Amino acid sequence: VKASAYALVHAPNILLEHGTTQSMEIARNPESEYLKKLPEHLRTFEQVVAYPPNQAYIGALRPHELAEIPQPWYEVADEDASRFGPYGEIMPEAEFFALMKIVDSFDLVKLEKGFVSEIKEKLAEHPLIDENDLARIGDGVELEAVEKMLTANAAAMRLGDRLVGAVARAHDTDLALTAEVMYGNLASKASATLVLRHLIKKSGIDPLDVDYIVECSEEAAGDMNQRGGNNFAKAIAEMCGLKNATGSDVRSFCSAPAHAMVYASSLVKSGIFKNVIVVAGGSTAKLGMNGKDHVKKGMPVVEDMLGAFAALISENDGVNPIIRTDVVGRHTVGSGASPQAVMTAIVTDPLDRAGISIKDVDYYAPELQNAEITVPAGAGNVADANFKMIAALGVRRGDLARDEIPAFVAEHGMPGYAPTQGHIPSGVPFLGAGCDMIRDGTIKNFMLIGKGSLFLGRLTNLFDGISFLVEKNPGPVAKEDGVSADEVRRLIAEAMRDLAETLVK
Repeated sequence: VKASAYALVHAPNILLEHGTTQSMEIARNPESEYLKKLPEHLRTFEQVVAYPPNQAYIGALRPHELAEIPQPWYEVADEDASRFGPYGEIMPEAEFFALMKIVDSFDLVKLEKGFVSEIKEKLAEHPLIDENDLARIGDGVELEAVEKMLTANAAAMRLGDRLVGAVARAHDTDLALTAEVMYGNLASKASATLVLRHLIKKSGIDPLDVDYIVECSEEAAGDMNQRGGNNFAKAIAEMCGLKNATGSDVRSFCSAPAHAMVYASSLVKSGIFKNVIVVAGGSTAKLGMNGKDHVKKGMPVVEDMLGAFAALISENDGVNPIIRTDVVGRHTVGSGASPQAVMTAIVTDPLDRAGISIKDVDYYAPELQNAEITVPAGAGNVADANFKMIAALGVRRGDLARDEIPAFVAEHGMPGYAPTQGHIPSGVPFLGAGCDMIRDGTIKNFMLIGKGSLFLGRLTNLFDGISFLVEKNPGPVAKEDGVSADEVRRLIAEAMRDLAETLVK
């Protein structure tokens, strides 16, 4: 694992109109008390930057350090907190609207002239935005033109009461290309582009050296004849200068990122590719999913962030942490759907096969949803529940005593800190911190666990899950005996020349 990057986008206005909880409420009951009160519960950009879980996500805090910060975290005021962190950034909504225009390949996004002139000045200072990007924004259009778009079923882009742009539908009648669908897909593409650019900068890799990209969000792109034809991967790669890369998308609800990491490591270890990137953007649909409960309890709507991540998987360099492809857990068709059956299949079974005790894994990274989002909504502390289940399996196996469960959870777990963006919390937020902790000698390994609820698609009642172990690199790998590929090519060339000379004679 050469590098990883993380990005968040503050999206309070997108939440108001494009989060499904709100859009459904608007359709059913546009005058509801919830919709009237909701704007009063939105956070400012300064508040989301100071929010400790967000700082942990972009690498300014180690996840376990969150346990030392008194809750509620949303009351923390830290004037020294920065939008930029070791792993990426927290982007404000206005800049993100411009980024959606930058990644728009079909001129669906129209931005108002006055807004364009303002935002270009701000983006000109961004370390990852260049002149070509600014040129793609264009000069903007008159406000009247944007307002006219809304009468033709376009999706609005607002900053408070100000209309700054709109996303047009991509087809007059195709329900797979409505403005709402295109809005969500462009937001996913834009956030993935942002985080991938951070990864390229952080890793120092030449974009031309990337061979393959695996995208693993929960969005679907296509027309009415192939609604999920996709390839977000190449669309994102195009925006980041990966001219020599191809790629494809992986889907498995929340567990897709873990699947994608296994795919990437397999492609590299097999020798098919040298450098593979895993990436995923955020989901507008999930913004404010639990907003009604947050408003009811008088707290801020903390489900106001789009999340994105990226990771670079390369050949073993003898230095960076390695993915143990021989310690991979998988929830099979016959594994069963109970929480115990799922955790057994993806945690203890692979450890058993490798002869590793549950205690021998320094950290476990399962679903890492921020509990300040889920607990008020009645969904409980998801991360803590996962750690307790792993500990309970350890008791059953004899790896630890029952009274050791609290200590095990404290030592091998961490507070959840990721936004509830479905695929985003599923293990991968810890990849960056975990690998850094391995590099600095704090830990020797960790297990990343992805789980997915396949029944949401109404095709099967099955659950899903996959896991893998990341550990300290044992050191430089000795070259295997045998003939190299270059030597084989040289020998073939010599043989062909000899054959040609024989034929001439």
